[in-house]
Amino acid sequence: MSSNKISVLLVDDHEVVRAGFRMLLSTQTFIGEIMDVNRGELVGQVYERLQPDVVVMDLSMPGMGGLETIRRLHKQDAQAVILVYSIHDETIYVERALQAGAKGYVSKNSAAEVLAEAVKTVAGGKQYIEQTLLPEVDDVRYVDIAFYREMLDLLSPREFDVFCRLAKGMTAHEVAADLHLGYKTVANYSTQIKSKLNVNTAADLANIAVVLGVIKP
Repeated sequence: MSSNKISVLLVDDHEVVRAGFRMLLSTQTFIGEIMDVNRGELVGQVYERLQPDVVVMDLSMPGMGGLETIRRLHKQDAQAVILVYSIHDETIYVERALQAGAKGYVSKNSAAEVLAEAVKTVAGGKQYIEQTLLPEVDDVRYVDIAFYREMLDLLSPREFDVFCRLAKGMTAHEVAADLHLGYKTVANYSTQIKSKLNVNTAADLANIAVVLGVIKP
């Protein structure tokens, strides 16, 4: 959208979050129109029609999921400016989002002014990662787990969504219900994930997830 103000498309499946987001940004003089959709499947079409300056994306959504939505939107338009706004504050999520095509990442626990600053920064063509989400440069543990991160990079965005849920102890039926997928589809994903990571059990997946900081021990 052509305007001096920044137009925003919010993608989040919770109506309360979208309402709160509007309230947070509506007070900012540099923010223009704020649009929203409640699931990733609608993003491509709405983006094409409205051409927002910044897309603010949640990651934990039923259906397609945030990471896959980011990947598809980036493929649709490599210039799309996507800012992740998520409850997940682990480094691995930041990395996955940036790999998928996001230009920034902010935690939902951050102050309102952080989100506003992030929107303004990415709209200006720069990357914005909330400071508290960045790993310490001399973090030895971060260096030691590079191998595990490379393994996890083999997973597609949807496989990563399934991996996270299986690692947290959810059954295939529970994952299927949570992601709005068929049970057989999840079972196939589970097999593919274990094959790619060279593990056999859900406990193995949990161990990898703990080491990477995807879930808390």
